[in-house]
Amino acid sequence: MRLAIVADTHSRPHESACELIAQENPDVILHAGDIGDLTVLDDLAELAPLIAVRGNIDQVGPQPDSVDISVMSGDRVRLRILLMHIALYGPRIRADAARLAKQHKATTIVCGHSHIPFIGRDRGLDVFNPGSIGPRRFSLPIVFGMLQLSKGAGRFEHVSCETRTRWSP
Repeated sequence: MRLAIVADTHSRPHESACELIAQENPDVILHAGDIGDLTVLDDLAELAPLIAVRGNIDQVGPQPDSVDISVMSGDRVRLRILLMHIALYGPRIRADAARLAKQHKATTIVCGHSHIPFIGRDRGLDVFNPGSIGPRRFSLPIVFGMLQLSKGAGRFEHVSCETRTRWSP
C-alpha cells in the first residue's frame, strides 16, 4: 500500500505537485491541514481517495481537526495513524498530541504546520511531517511525503516538487 502525504498547501500547491503525486500511484492521499482554498482537495481527490484535516488557517468546515486511520492487511490492523495539523514542538511531540494518539491507540502521528519535513520518534510514537507543497516559507524545501507499506515494514520518505527526486536533509 502506498500513501501520499501532503500538508500546508495554503491554496497554492506547487505546479508539479499533482503530477508528481500521480506518478507515485498512491492508494490514498492524506492532507495534514492548512488547505486554504478547498478546490485544492478536489484536485487531489481526482488522483486517489483523500482524507484531510483542518489546519490553523482553515475555516470551520467539513474537515475534522483530527482523524484516526486504521491501515488494514486482511482482517488485521497493520498501522494506526493519527492525522492532525499541529503535533510537534521542534522535534518533540506535544503532550496534547501524544495524549490524543494514545486515546486512539495510534502508533504514528502524521502532521503538518511547521513546513519542515521530518521523520522521527518520540514518546513511543513514530511521527512524520511531509513538509509543505504550498508557497515557499523561508528557505524550506517544497516537498510531500510517501509512506510505503510492504510485508512487515513501513517506510516514510520525502519527494521534492522542485527537483522531482527523493529528498533528504
